Amino acid sequence: MPHDLVIVANRLPVDRVEQPDGTTGWRTSPGGLVTAIEPVMRAGDGVWIGWPGGVDVALEPFTHDGMDLVPLTMSAEDVEGFYEGFSNGTLWPIYHDLVAKPEFHREWWDSYVAVNQRFAEAAAEHANPGATVWVHDYQLQLVPRLLRTLRPDLRIGFYLHIPFPPGELFQQLPWRREILEGLLGADLVGFQLAGGAANFIRLVRQRVGHKTHRDLVYLPDGRTVRAAPFPISIDAAGFEELARSPAVTARAAEIREALGSPRRVFLGVDRLDYTKGIHARLRAFSELVAEGRFDVEDAVFVQVAVPSREQVEQYRLLRDEIDRLVGRINGDHGRIGRPAISYLHSSYPREEMAALYRAADIMVVTPYRDGMNLVAKEYVATRFEDDGALVLSEFAGAAEELRQAWLVNPYDINGMKAALLEAYAADERSLTRRMRAMRRTVTQHDVKAWAASFMTELSDVHTHEKAVRPARRS
Repeated sequence: MPHDLVIVANRLPVDRVEQPDGTTGWRTSPGGLVTAIEPVMRAGDGVWIGWPGGVDVALEPFTHDGMDLVPLTMSAEDVEGFYEGFSNGTLWPIYHDLVAKPEFHREWWDSYVAVNQRFAEAAAEHANPGATVWVHDYQLQLVPRLLRTLRPDLRIGFYLHIPFPPGELFQQLPWRREILEGLLGADLVGFQLAGGAANFIRLVRQRVGHKTHRDLVYLPDGRTVRAAPFPISIDAAGFEELARSPAVTARAAEIREALGSPRRVFLGVDRLDYTKGIHARLRAFSELVAEGRFDVEDAVFVQVAVPSREQVEQYRLLRDEIDRLVGRINGDHGRIGRPAISYLHSSYPREEMAALYRAADIMVVTPYRDGMNLVAKEYVATRFEDDGALVLSEFAGAAEELRQAWLVNPYDINGMKAALLEAYAADERSLTRRMRAMRRTVTQHDVKAWAASFMTELSDVHTHEKAVRPARRS
């Protein structure tokens, strides 16, 4: 059945689970994108198109928890070429400042084009005349143009959840023009930061040759595309409510007791990804322990590393590297019942994450590059007593909003050590002043405000472009 709002993302917002009776069911996925989009879906006549996971899983459209979902099948070849290959072996490294070396394979590109075509066809099929389609993230950058060709009547928005790189990096892509033209199929292209939008406009002007003016691109067919920043956020009120619940309060106390009730609990929560800077932060902490600045009786580091892309060799090697580092640190500096690092390679439900945030005195978020990083905002949202400290990479998008955090360069181990020490020793007055300001930012600019601003801009984009369109230059 066609809908007035179509969400198009690589994954559906649900995970397949086995029930106790042996049947399979679905549960809502954790993660930033699902948290951000679910309220938009519920507010309108929405349908979500995406991959349910697995290989060759053919499913009919279904409804889960009030959300209409359309699953798209992927073959093993699709997963290898489109997902693990071009999306995560080519685009991900380039868009994250070449923290790892990208690979360029024509077969991967062919798979990327084919899968994007299938997503575009599904969106065209499920959209009412004049409907709004909101396409998400780097895996589907060709969908806007492909969909525009199929359904020129649609209003199309695209949002990139990861950073958009400067031209010096993006231009390495053999298919750079095709990606740019794919995005120009949208009426509105959203980025986390103003810098990403500016990079895009500059590349379109230089590499595609279209006229631009500030945040607008003028296409030969008379259409105008706007590129603008829309910093994503979280359900701040929902996280605070969860953090205040008796169950989470009790669980946070249990966690601290299980850790030996240290003076300070440091916490890192990340997907196990080479862009997240896990190795560097654990090394910085271990050096402080080795130097006698921290004692394992007084300070413990809890690192949650959520499994990610474990079929990819690079990620398996990263996991082995982190395992060895944690073992070496605990072997050198831990004591019986008191490891320096409590390392958890697992994913947890929101309730457990809220309890970990409440148990932690110092949140350490130090990616080498991150589009936003919602973990930093989630931690701030749970600190309803205006306590706690945030050590944050200046290369995370969140650093532009959470200026009261201890901002660090994750490549600078000594600088990171200094920030950890400062956060550890900070007095209550300083912590309260910093956290109160960050909480005000996160509360006022929550996920509802983010989604509303994007959707409002998308609905107004044609009016806006007429108002500001300059005279044509010959």
